[in-house]
Order: sequence, then structure tokens, then C-alpha cells
Amino acid sequence: MARTPFELAGVRVAPGTRQQIDVPVARLYTHAPLYIPVEIVHGRQPGPVLLVCGGIHGDEINGVEIVRRLLRSRQLTRLRGTLIAVPIVNVFGFVQHSRYLPDRRDLNRCFPGSESGSLGGRVAALFREQIVDQASHIIDLHTGAIHRTNLPQIRAQLTSNDETERMANAFGAPIILNAELREGSLRHYAQNRGTPVLTYEAGEALRFDEWAITPGVRGVLRVMRRLGMLSGEHRRRTPPAAELATGSSWARAPIDGILRPQVRLGARVAKGERLGRVADPFGNAEGEVLSMADGIVIGMGRLPLVNEGEALFHIARFDVIEEAESAVETFQSSLEPPPDPLY
Repeated sequence: MARTPFELAGVRVAPGTRQQIDVPVARLYTHAPLYIPVEIVHGRQPGPVLLVCGGIHGDEINGVEIVRRLLRSRQLTRLRGTLIAVPIVNVFGFVQHSRYLPDRRDLNRCFPGSESGSLGGRVAALFREQIVDQASHIIDLHTGAIHRTNLPQIRAQLTSNDETERMANAFGAPIILNAELREGSLRHYAQNRGTPVLTYEAGEALRFDEWAITPGVRGVLRVMRRLGMLSGEHRRRTPPAAELATGSSWARAPIDGILRPQVRLGARVAKGERLGRVADPFGNAEGEVLSMADGIVIGMGRLPLVNEGEALFHIARFDVIEEAESAVETFQSSLEPPPDPLY
């Protein structure tokens, strides 16, 4: 029996072909049309429908580059199933270098959305109806927020014998956070409707971090092989098993001032260890930022100017800290070219 074409936004994509589609989303007040760019790769053989999307937060551009490189992979010529690749979901924010929509709403808090709601609700509803609801599996690509950077990590809600957990383990990031679902997020919507979904967090907003992009591309391809969408094994060795964090928390600024960090992203830290110092410009007032637990630094602020109570170092906790440290070190050593000096 011949495989049927894949249809999106009124466009039919024949089996064994690929096509770029511009999904109309809105008009600017200049009357210029705005589109969500999509590329469909529709394999000749049946299989899962995987959505890989970036830029739900418009300033998180590492995901845009991950999608671009994914689409250039020669492995896609042997694809089973269908790949829906969306490099930029929040096109409003992307144009303005902003995390948010023009009405200052966070698109990743607007799902499932409403056709008669706010701008965020309308964009979420359109993206959900036209694209998300067609997917059998989802990988959502993110970075840290502005002036924050994240160690490559997977965030997912894990349950026993769950496809989401198998996808998370296949990805190859050193750390997995069993993260609670946030209401209004794409992950919350998809998981509640039974669609396995991962969030890949790595790097910093408004930056291309090669140490975040390259593992992201490799991770997506690994998941596609795990789902049976790609055949064969990759030439590179299998990554070490990811370590599951039992929890995480932020160490915060004790006073207003200028931060001088004393640990790096990915470092192992002990409870009570000094992570950095915050001082006023004269050095008269000074406070120490201390770790609240044994763990690994999986996120940190990049802007030295801080306010009292500001989140500075994100510490993940593990049952066996030595194994987590080993996973991060192995991951770091596998990166080519060498990682950013911060890392």
C-alpha cells in the first residue's frame, strides 16, 4: 500500500520528498505578513512524526542553529517517518531579539492557547493546531535566559517504562532533570495529551555556543535512531549514560553588588563551598555566595551586576555525585572544538 502525502497548512508533501512551508501567523502593524517557517521531511517508509522546534523564546538562538544543521544531515535521505523542523516558533521575539511576544507574554506559558485570546494565546493555538497536534514525539530546544547559561541537560517528566525516559536516555546529554511540568508550557500540553516530549537546555540566549549546538544536533539524531527513524549506528562511540538529578536549587546573591564567580559551569561543589563573592564597587560591603548542597553547577549567571536575591548558580543534586561528575567530565572531553573557557 502506497504511503500517503503529509499535509500541513494546506500543503501536501509527497513521500520521499521535503518541502519548506511558511505558516501564516499574523500581520505586523505595517501590514507586512509574518510566518512561522517549517520544513517537512517526509520519508518513504512509515514511522514516527517527530517535531523538533526552537525559538519558542525568541532570543534563544542555539536551537535555530541546531535545526539548521539537522536539516543538512545526509542521514535524512534514509528517513523513516516524518520530521517536522521548526527553527523559529516565536518569530515576533526573534525579530526583536526578545524572549517575549510584543505584548510581553511568554509564549511558553500560553499553551494550549485560544483563537480569541491574547496574542500569545492565538500564536500558541495556531502552532498547536497546525503543527504540534500532528506530532507523535517532540524535542523542544532551549537555552538559558538572557545573561544566564546552562550546562547541556535534558528536562523531562519521567515515569517508569515511559517513551519520554527512553528518549531522554538516548539523547546523550550528561544530566537529566526530572522536571515538573509548568502549566501553559509546550511540554505541559504535549505530555498531558500523551505525546512524549523532551526539553534540551544548553548555552545562553542571543549567543551561538558551539559546545551546546554540536551535542544538540548529535542528540536529536540519536533520538531519531532510537525511534527507528534512522537506521544504523553513528560512527562516534555511544555516549555515557546520563545521570538523573534528584533535585536542584539556586544559590542567590546575599547583597547588591558586583559578582566575582569562583566556580565554572559543570563544576562539582560541596555544601557550604564558596561559589563567588559579591561586593560593592568600593569593596566596603562584601558577601559570599555559598552552595546549599553537594552537587554540580548546571546553570549560572553571566552578568556580574547583581541584585540581592538574584539567582546566580543553579546546583543539581545527585544520589551518587561521583558518577555525575564523571558524566560531565566525559562529556566535556568529547567536545570538539574545545569548549568555551567558562566551561
